[in-house]
Amino acid sequence: MKKILVIQTASIGDVILATPLLEKLHDLFPDSSLDVLIKNGNESLFTSHPYIHNLLIWNKKNNKYKNLLALLKTIRNEKYNLVINLQRFASSGFLTAFSGAMSTIGFNKNPFSIFFSKRISHTIGNKGIEIHEVDRNLKLLESFNSEKRYPVKLYPSQSDYALVSQYKTKKYICIAPASLWNTKQFPKERWIEFVKKIDKNLIIYFIGAKNDVVLCNEIIKESSHLNSINLSGKLSLLQSAALMKDAAMNYVNDSSPLHLASATNAKVTAIFCSTVTAFGFGPQSDNAVVVEVHNNLKCRPCGLHGFKECPENHFKCAYDININELIQRIDG
Repeated sequence: MKKILVIQTASIGDVILATPLLEKLHDLFPDSSLDVLIKNGNESLFTSHPYIHNLLIWNKKNNKYKNLLALLKTIRNEKYNLVINLQRFASSGFLTAFSGAMSTIGFNKNPFSIFFSKRISHTIGNKGIEIHEVDRNLKLLESFNSEKRYPVKLYPSQSDYALVSQYKTKKYICIAPASLWNTKQFPKERWIEFVKKIDKNLIIYFIGAKNDVVLCNEIIKESSHLNSINLSGKLSLLQSAALMKDAAMNYVNDSSPLHLASATNAKVTAIFCSTVTAFGFGPQSDNAVVVEVHNNLKCRPCGLHGFKECPENHFKCAYDININELIQRIDG
């Protein structure tokens, strides 16, 4: 296995949850050249990763399929011994099937999996059955006879830690209030209710993307918490992870900041609204708690990824969450 390619061109969280597979591959084949194919926009996750030799970037936004064909040419020229595909989409299956690699591994739900050397069953859990994404991904390597479980792990650089050290002089918590999916996001008014109950002397750092600046500002303004600082859009993904690592607590939705916390084994309280941990995307930190409704809502979960609005028009899975459960987690 001189040259290995791992394909995961999905969202930030999915890419972070692929890192245990990278850890295992390095353990199994320490002298191999390990490359990773991701979509454009996620490159910063791996800027200081010690095991990755080369990043292949798929630009999905412009000339998507032209770029896909160019990638296939690059992959074939690299002459990989092994290609591992973590996705179930036809585009990634196409790259895998026609990669020219000696061995190809992927999930059986991929439309091109019939052409793979090995096809692994893919199961999404639900109530009563829970399979974490980490374990789903590691199943792709089960033929290598290693049952060791590997952590979700990113590698912020020394400069990342140095940049955020200015924010670590006093006790602080981090809040990442946003999500790409509205039904996976704790509502703004509920965040405000929570922040109003937090000690005014405790520093709160709001983190997220540039798109989250307005939401964070509104929560800060309406909660009147004077020691709240909006860092959304100001930190890279690895810098955010470095900041979260030493927080007294991190409050997140079922979204990418949850996995940033797992990647540095940071303390985390994850709020699950419309989704459930049985899907396999719960926190992996040693000190982690999931806060969710205790009512047995027949409509929950309503979908794997969430929706723009509650299909039942009541959003009880968010509004019925007990704020005191969040307050109790401030000191871990």
